[in-house]
Amino acid sequence: MQTQLAPEFKGTPAGDEAEAILRKCVHCGFCTATCPTYQLLGDELDGPRGRIYLMKQVLEGHAPTRKTQIHLDRCLTCRNCESTCPSGVDYGHLVEIGRQIVDDKVTRPAGERAVRWLLKEGLTSALFAPALKVGQMLRPLLPPALKHKVPAPAGAQAHRWPTRNHPRAVLLLAGCVQPAMMPNINSATARVLDAAGIRTLVADEAGCCGAIRAHLGDHEGGLADMRRNIDAWWPSVTAGKVEAIVMNASGCGATVKDYGHALAHDAAYADKARRISALTKDLSELLPDLVPRLKDKVRRRRHTHLAFHPPCTLQHGMQLRGGVEAGLAELGFDVQLAPRESHLCCGSAGTYSVLQPEMAYALRDRKLEQLAPLQAQVIVSANIGCIQHLQSGTTTPVRHWVEVVDEALAD
Repeated sequence: MQTQLAPEFKGTPAGDEAEAILRKCVHCGFCTATCPTYQLLGDELDGPRGRIYLMKQVLEGHAPTRKTQIHLDRCLTCRNCESTCPSGVDYGHLVEIGRQIVDDKVTRPAGERAVRWLLKEGLTSALFAPALKVGQMLRPLLPPALKHKVPAPAGAQAHRWPTRNHPRAVLLLAGCVQPAMMPNINSATARVLDAAGIRTLVADEAGCCGAIRAHLGDHEGGLADMRRNIDAWWPSVTAGKVEAIVMNASGCGATVKDYGHALAHDAAYADKARRISALTKDLSELLPDLVPRLKDKVRRRRHTHLAFHPPCTLQHGMQLRGGVEAGLAELGFDVQLAPRESHLCCGSAGTYSVLQPEMAYALRDRKLEQLAPLQAQVIVSANIGCIQHLQSGTTTPVRHWVEVVDEALAD
């Protein structure tokens, strides 16, 4: 695709990167076949190719409109199109650039700005945990739409953290909402790693991975979150105390693995960011090492028949496929993917389910419909957003896969 950047973008880091990405696109349209929003709406401008044309126009000097902004907002950033694209178009980074430029030029309605501000400040705030506790107390009185967003309080097991020392250690990013909403995911991770002879450390100063602010248009705020996390982890990394930085939320994993790119032009952090990204692993990447250490310890499996929903950030963002299924199968679980559309997004996509509820719930119901024929005892996934979103539409338990392994070890 030939481009002629407008003078305001020519020679800038964002402009040069966008131009290089645009020139890889050959207009083939393969991406539309796997784009969730195009599947629902059938509008070319709500598919990757159409959005690429919109962003190209803006980069070439055409004034964006509110309509341009809406079409970019509807993108889930699931990056399914990247897995499909034969030309290797880096759509995820392109749409980040495009959204930032459009948001700088198109003022959002006041109500929309308020909701986005509340999300980026509220979800990353220390006040989120106490606010959630109040919501859990009032949960029976909440309307269904809000009740879906408030999980029931976790049991005592969720706060049981192993205390043994091991020669091997990893850092774990606790996350922003996960410790309050679903604390058992982190503690189950620590217990499973402990059973395999690995100690789990958490840097208290680390917080949100940066995705929430960045995806809500606060680019500088997202970078600040990334720098804070790097500073929190750096002493352990440079001292050689940890062998990896582990992510049990694939949304965070995809973001932290991209720190090297996000901070590439920051002289003070570029090298550190690249090292952090290189050390970062999704929890599923540890399974080849964990399974032989856990196999003899898995005595009983309360839930043997599992349906696995691979989050988009796992299968498209990090290009990790098959690892969870293979690891669980080797531990004795019967785990299956949906027979159709396992590559499509469930509609969670971070804050998307709040900002685009109609689209999000349509995709959720479509995903659950595809999972239903498996008649699984439990649906497992690898990202808190997917887990919470899918659970809002089914009575079948939806859990993180590591929780199921933890239960089998406890049994």
